[in-house]
Amino acid sequence: MKDIQRITSAANPIVRLTHAIVHSQHRAAKEGLFAVEGLRLAEMAAASDWTIRHAIVTERAMTGARAKRLIDVLCTCGVRVALVADALFSTLSETDSPQGILLVTERKQRVSLDEMHAGAYGDAPPLYIVLDRVQDPGNIGTILRTADAVSAAGVILLRGSADIYSGKVVRATMGALFHVPFAVHITAEALMRFAQEKGMDLLATACDGESRTLFEADLRRPAVIVFGNEANGVSEELLCASEHIYIPMRGHAESLNVSAAATAVMYEALRQRIYCE
Repeated sequence: MKDIQRITSAANPIVRLTHAIVHSQHRAAKEGLFAVEGLRLAEMAAASDWTIRHAIVTERAMTGARAKRLIDVLCTCGVRVALVADALFSTLSETDSPQGILLVTERKQRVSLDEMHAGAYGDAPPLYIVLDRVQDPGNIGTILRTADAVSAAGVILLRGSADIYSGKVVRATMGALFHVPFAVHITAEALMRFAQEKGMDLLATACDGESRTLFEADLRRPAVIVFGNEANGVSEELLCASEHIYIPMRGHAESLNVSAAATAVMYEALRQRIYCE
């Protein structure tokens, strides 16, 4: 197949760069790149407007019809494609069972909250999901995936949250990363100012004497909903500036995982917006 370069050496510049991007978050951030690994994620990246720098694929993966079609698309778009042996690919993979395809993709330019809001689509009142120092990559990825499912206006990661471009986050999004607007490294002050200037309700999940259940809250209005750190919850600064909501529980569990809590709240917001006048 044309435009495919066979690489056998780990010292090759493409391989060395890819290895650094996969295994060093600092280097990946410095280069403005991140890795997309796996056939389905690669297909979704290729179908999006994100810029793919190069692709690495194994000979074994190239025996599959879907991978061949994807490589054809990438070559047609002028993406550089490298063919490597399984053993070399395994040094570049973060997964236990590599599928043999990896894209090195350019990160999006950071956007401000105003820029993200200006690009919000649809006529529905905007719903923004805010992650306050959430650390677990699986939680962040799952929340982005759910935000995509309910058509949230965007996801906002406050300073101190895990890197949205880490491999675990990207894989956990199941492709939602390429569809959901997001803003990163946002301060609490900027978030509060954004909600006030745009006339949106600022809500935070908390279980205290000031909280009411999510079923009592009017989630049909334009809203910014904050979910806190897995261990410490929402910061005191944001709690003082927000309306508090909580998820009632009838069993023995004291709390929900932050991604489970976010899913419950997002779907209650969706339910109210669809079925409640």
